[in-house]
Amino acid sequence: MESAFTGSCLCGNVQLKSAVKPQITAHCHCEDCRKSSGTGHCTHAAVPKEAVEVTGKLSFFDKPADSGNVVTRGFCPTCGSAVYSLNSAMTDLIFIRASAVDQPEVIDPQVVVYSSRAPSWDKIDETLPAFPEMPPQGSREIIEEGVNT
Repeated sequence: MESAFTGSCLCGNVQLKSAVKPQITAHCHCEDCRKSSGTGHCTHAAVPKEAVEVTGKLSFFDKPADSGNVVTRGFCPTCGSAVYSLNSAMTDLIFIRASAVDQPEVIDPQVVVYSSRAPSWDKIDETLPAFPEMPPQGSREIIEEGVNT
């Protein structure tokens, strides 16, 4: 697979290749993203699942989001690095952690979600559209809008 970008966990046991650049990249300040990232927010790059090849063993943790949709987080069982997440409402997408991407220049955040939950010490980029929670129309529409812009 020719790649638009690659990624890996900290120890290198998990590798990924994406044939396409992210459709949209979002900063999320929800409690689950904060806790799973170890900082004030998590940055996710949405890519069609069929465009991504992952090698290496991952461990997974499932947790329902506010919406009731299940978010499955994939991480390296050796070093603990978060690699990607899946959302049961958007089964055609994989949300790659920006921290796992080897070419940081492909990460171009376009939106902030759950801005109302951002800790005071993690300043929100005021140049990005920010939604206090997940936008009313739902995250699928945000991603589709990102694809069409």
